Amino acid sequence: MFVCARAQEPDPADIASGLRLFRAKGNCQACHGWAADGRKMDSQMPDGANLRETQLDRKAIVVLIQCGRPGSGMPAYDRLAYADGRCYGMKSADLAKAGMNLTDPPATLAAREIELVADFLMAKVVGKGPMNRARCVEYWGSEVNECKELKE
Repeated sequence: MFVCARAQEPDPADIASGLRLFRAKGNCQACHGWAADGRKMDSQMPDGANLRETQLDRKAIVVLIQCGRPGSGMPAYDRLAYADGRCYGMKSADLAKAGMNLTDPPATLAAREIELVADFLMAKVVGKGPMNRARCVEYWGSEVNECKELKE
Protein backbone atom coordinates (compact mmCIF):
# COMPACT_ATOMS: atom_id res chain seq x y z
CA MET A 1 0.00 0.00 0.00
CA PHE A 2 1.28 3.47 -0.94
CA VAL A 3 1.14 6.09 1.80
CA CYS A 4 1.57 9.73 0.89
CA ALA A 5 3.51 11.65 3.52
CA ARG A 6 2.55 15.25 4.14
CA ALA A 7 5.24 17.87 3.93
CA GLN A 8 6.33 19.07 7.33
CA GLU A 9 5.19 22.57 8.21
CA PRO A 10 8.10 24.99 8.54
CA ASP A 11 9.07 25.95 12.07
CA PRO A 12 7.88 29.48 13.04
CA ALA A 13 11.51 30.35 13.90
CA ASP A 14 12.52 29.37 10.35
CA ILE A 15 9.75 31.58 8.92
CA ALA A 16 11.03 34.49 11.03
CA SER A 17 14.58 33.82 9.81
CA GLY A 18 13.32 33.81 6.21
CA LEU A 19 11.62 37.18 6.77
CA ARG A 20 14.86 38.63 8.18
CA LEU A 21 16.83 37.30 5.19
CA PHE A 22 14.21 38.70 2.78
CA ARG A 23 14.38 42.14 4.40
CA ALA A 24 18.03 42.50 5.39
CA LYS A 25 20.69 40.22 3.91
CA GLY A 26 18.93 39.60 0.59
CA ASN A 27 17.39 43.09 0.54
CA CYS A 28 14.57 41.59 -1.52
CA GLN A 29 12.21 44.32 -0.35
CA ALA A 30 14.21 46.92 -2.30
CA CYS A 31 12.67 45.53 -5.51
CA HIS A 32 9.68 43.47 -4.32
CA GLY A 33 8.49 45.82 -1.55
CA TRP A 34 8.20 45.13 2.17
CA ALA A 35 4.95 43.22 1.54
CA ALA A 36 6.45 41.39 -1.49
CA ASP A 37 3.70 42.95 -3.61
CA GLY A 38 6.00 44.52 -6.21
CA ARG A 39 5.87 48.00 -4.66
CA LYS A 40 9.59 48.52 -4.39
CA MET A 41 11.24 50.39 -1.56
CA ASP A 42 14.15 51.84 -3.56
CA SER A 43 13.46 53.77 -6.75
CA GLN A 44 16.99 52.96 -7.96
CA MET A 45 16.29 49.23 -7.97
CA PRO A 46 14.66 47.17 -10.72
CA ASP A 47 10.91 46.51 -10.57
CA GLY A 48 10.32 43.25 -8.73
CA ALA A 49 7.45 40.87 -9.36
CA ASN A 50 4.39 40.81 -7.13
CA LEU A 51 5.16 37.65 -5.20
CA ARG A 52 1.72 37.70 -3.56
CA GLU A 53 0.23 36.86 -6.97
CA THR A 54 2.89 34.51 -8.31
CA GLN A 55 1.87 31.05 -9.48
CA LEU A 56 5.32 29.61 -8.72
CA ASP A 57 5.60 26.68 -6.33
CA ARG A 58 8.28 26.37 -3.66
CA LYS A 59 10.71 24.45 -5.88
CA ALA A 60 10.49 27.10 -8.62
CA ILE A 61 10.99 29.87 -6.04
CA VAL A 62 14.13 28.16 -4.73
CA VAL A 63 15.52 27.92 -8.27
CA LEU A 64 14.63 31.54 -8.99
CA ILE A 65 16.38 32.79 -5.84
CA GLN A 66 19.37 30.54 -6.49
CA CYS A 67 19.73 31.29 -10.21
CA GLY A 68 18.05 34.66 -10.68
CA ARG A 69 16.67 35.63 -14.08
CA PRO A 70 19.50 36.62 -16.40
CA GLY A 71 18.70 39.78 -18.32
CA SER A 72 15.84 40.78 -16.01
CA GLY A 73 17.37 42.45 -12.96
CA MET A 74 16.67 39.48 -10.65
CA PRO A 75 20.08 38.49 -9.23
CA ALA A 76 21.34 34.99 -8.56
CA TYR A 77 21.87 34.61 -4.82
CA ASP A 78 23.93 31.42 -5.19
CA ARG A 79 27.58 32.47 -5.34
CA LEU A 80 28.39 29.69 -7.84
CA ALA A 81 25.17 29.85 -9.84
CA TYR A 82 26.84 30.23 -13.23
CA ALA A 83 30.26 28.81 -12.39
CA ASP A 84 29.48 25.17 -13.07
CA GLY A 85 26.24 25.02 -15.07
CA ARG A 86 24.00 24.32 -12.07
CA CYS A 87 21.59 27.05 -13.18
CA TYR A 88 19.64 26.38 -16.36
CA GLY A 89 22.69 24.43 -17.61
CA MET A 90 24.49 27.71 -18.28
CA LYS A 91 27.85 29.15 -17.25
CA SER A 92 28.93 32.79 -17.13
CA ALA A 93 30.43 32.47 -20.62
CA ASP A 94 27.07 31.24 -21.95
CA LEU A 95 25.32 34.28 -20.47
CA ALA A 96 27.89 36.62 -22.02
CA LYS A 97 27.61 34.89 -25.40
CA ALA A 98 23.82 35.30 -25.29
CA GLY A 99 24.20 38.97 -24.33
CA MET A 100 22.44 38.39 -21.02
CA ASN A 101 23.71 40.27 -18.01
CA LEU A 102 23.16 39.24 -14.42
CA THR A 103 22.60 41.77 -11.67
CA ASP A 104 24.87 41.38 -8.64
CA PRO A 105 22.98 40.52 -5.44
CA PRO A 106 23.49 42.65 -2.33
CA ALA A 107 24.83 39.46 -0.69
CA THR A 108 24.97 35.80 -1.60
CA LEU A 109 22.89 33.32 0.34
CA ALA A 110 23.81 29.82 1.46
CA ALA A 111 21.58 26.98 0.28
CA ARG A 112 19.87 26.81 3.69
CA GLU A 113 19.21 30.57 3.62
CA ILE A 114 17.61 30.27 0.18
CA GLU A 115 15.37 27.52 1.58
CA LEU A 116 14.41 29.74 4.53
CA VAL A 117 13.44 32.63 2.22
CA ALA A 118 11.36 30.23 0.11
CA ASP A 119 9.64 28.84 3.23
CA PHE A 120 8.87 32.38 4.41
CA LEU A 121 7.42 33.31 1.01
CA MET A 122 5.27 30.18 0.85
CA ALA A 123 4.00 30.67 4.41
CA LYS A 124 3.36 34.41 4.41
CA VAL A 125 3.25 35.72 0.84
CA VAL A 126 2.50 33.40 -2.10
CA GLY A 127 -1.22 33.11 -2.72
CA LYS A 128 -2.14 35.29 0.27
CA GLY A 129 -3.76 38.05 -1.79
CA PRO A 130 -3.34 41.81 -1.51
CA MET A 131 -2.03 43.17 1.76
CA ASN A 132 -4.64 44.38 4.23
CA ARG A 133 -4.43 45.05 7.96
CA ALA A 134 -5.17 41.49 9.07
CA ARG A 135 -2.69 40.00 6.60
CA CYS A 136 -0.13 42.59 7.65
CA VAL A 137 -0.41 41.61 11.31
CA GLU A 138 -0.16 37.92 10.34
CA TYR A 139 2.83 38.70 8.06
CA TRP A 140 4.80 40.50 10.77
CA GLY A 141 3.49 38.45 13.71
CA SER A 142 2.20 41.58 15.47
CA GLU A 143 0.72 44.98 14.75
CA VAL A 144 3.58 47.13 13.46
CA ASN A 145 3.51 50.67 12.05
CA GLU A 146 3.19 49.36 8.49
CA CYS A 147 -0.12 47.73 9.43
CA LYS A 148 -1.74 50.70 11.14
CA GLU A 149 -2.30 52.55 7.87
CA LEU A 150 -3.94 49.62 6.05
CA LYS A 151 -7.67 48.98 5.75
CA GLU A 152 -9.27 45.86 7.15
